[in-house]
Amino acid sequence: MPPALDYSELPHIDVVLISHNHYDHLDKATVLKLNEQAGGAPLFLVPLGIKSWMADIGITNVQELDWWEKTVIKGLNFNFVPVQHWSARGLTDRFKTLWGGWAVQTQNAVAHPDKNKPFSFLFAGDTGFSKDFEDIGKRFGSFELALLPIGAYAPRWFMKAQHVDPGEAVKIHQNVHAGRSIAIHWGTFELSDESIDEPPKALEQELKKANIPADRFVTVKHGEMMLF
Repeated sequence: MPPALDYSELPHIDVVLISHNHYDHLDKATVLKLNEQAGGAPLFLVPLGIKSWMADIGITNVQELDWWEKTVIKGLNFNFVPVQHWSARGLTDRFKTLWGGWAVQTQNAVAHPDKNKPFSFLFAGDTGFSKDFEDIGKRFGSFELALLPIGAYAPRWFMKAQHVDPGEAVKIHQNVHAGRSIAIHWGTFELSDESIDEPPKALEQELKKANIPADRFVTVKHGEMMLF
């Protein structure tokens, strides 16, 4: 599935969040193009160990973080959080760099129709289901928005440790106390045995089982814009 937007259609990007170094999440051509944007390169926030790889390809505006480490940029707290996955770009570098998700919070209250409070969102990256999400929920309390993976889960005997299925994604939605979630990691690459359009259908059924309204955990078509 081609990208919904060309580089020329993007606004100026301040910060790029990298979850781990697998090729479908850290694409050399893409980060080089983002690094060349007009007005100056964005800051790339990356897991521990990836900064040297970025430097090798000429990208120097990079900060790397360990699990539970935080950096503050323009009034936003960027927290790197642990999830259950792995890393490698070749045959000899498995587990040589870190992987994880990003919990982002405003430091100050933002205007909201019902209340003024800090806004927070979670980008889970690639993950299997683990206690990490209970820990994330306890540490941060709740998230207004969560970006949670739902695809590349079949067959379960092979994928379970590294990729959640839609039912487990619903559990993550609950564990991190997300007000709304958007499904990610489906419909772009054919990575596993389920059909490419199966994850949203399965998510719909899992939400019904959990008695969660459909608008609390949504899928977005490629190129679709959603306002909250």
